[in-house]
Amino acid sequence: MKRWFLLGLLLTLFVFLAACGDDSPDEAPIESDGATETTNDDSTANQDTTESAPTNDGEIVMVTVELMNGDGNAIGTAELTDEEDGVAVKLQAENLEEGMHGIHFHEEGMCETPDFKSAGDHFNPESSMHGMDNPDGPHAGDLPNIEVDSDGTVSQEFKAENVTLKLGEAHSLLKEGGTALVIHAGEDDQKTDPSGESGDRIACGVITVE
Repeated sequence: MKRWFLLGLLLTLFVFLAACGDDSPDEAPIESDGATETTNDDSTANQDTTESAPTNDGEIVMVTVELMNGDGNAIGTAELTDEEDGVAVKLQAENLEEGMHGIHFHEEGMCETPDFKSAGDHFNPESSMHGMDNPDGPHAGDLPNIEVDSDGTVSQEFKAENVTLKLGEAHSLLKEGGTALVIHAGEDDQKTDPSGESGDRIACGVITVE
């Protein structure tokens, strides 16, 4: 009698374990969920790439040039604004010698004190002669003289018609490596090559995109 009882108990336990095995989750849906998650990750990566791409057209409208003297001290600024017919220049400076001074855009975006020779020659992509009064000129970087008041200050506006701030153009002041704005000790005669006998370079500011 005891033997039949034990046999029945074992049979009941076997049936119970078999029923538990049937309730275990199927593996196929898990594989399907994994594939869906991978697709979602790829979509997120594409969205991140799109968001990090530049959204502007690369055009520069205005650049502020910080001017310094041969001692490396700040003496003013020049605000350059790109317009249809050139670049408008608004100059504000102080601590300069009274009188007329030549001012030009130079070909290198460097202003190493004290002589600023690192700025190179005048900005001259067309290889012209110097001076607005020169029949074979001017350089693209030639500008009208500025006049410093008796208190050593200058506030002057003028138009540079032969340059632009548009990136990639031949006459762009924002060429690779930049350019420089340089003030000279003397007046530019606007005809004598290479710099109108305007003397030493007394102030300089780098023109570049930060």
